[in-house]
Amino acid sequence: MNFTELTEDNYVLFAIKYYDNPSAVTKEDFLDDLRRFKYIKRLINKYLKNGEVKLHLLLNHIIIVYNVFNEAATPLLFYKMDKEYWSIIKSIMIFLERYPQVETDTLKRIPINEQIIKELKSL
Repeated sequence: MNFTELTEDNYVLFAIKYYDNPSAVTKEDFLDDLRRFKYIKRLINKYLKNGEVKLHLLLNHIIIVYNVFNEAATPLLFYKMDKEYWSIIKSIMIFLERYPQVETDTLKRIPINEQIIKELKSL
């Protein structure tokens, strides 16, 4: 299957293709890891609504996503997150040194969230 663009119909297959979790033995383990995108989204949404960020928890989920989906985590994160969350995701990816070496035009246009960068530097 060619994954030139992630859609609602193919993102699960894309995630399965790149999923690498040696401790996962069931379908439920995979689904638990896939739910982390929902948790990340929820944490970012809370930050945007009330300014409170649980940065350690957010980082924890994103690190786990990268650990189990490897480099496929980047397109999955941008696909699963609303565009208004992208600057936060980009800032965290830069901090974790997971930002793609080859930057697309779309990625270039995403601003860095200075507040998140400031919080990350204070850790």
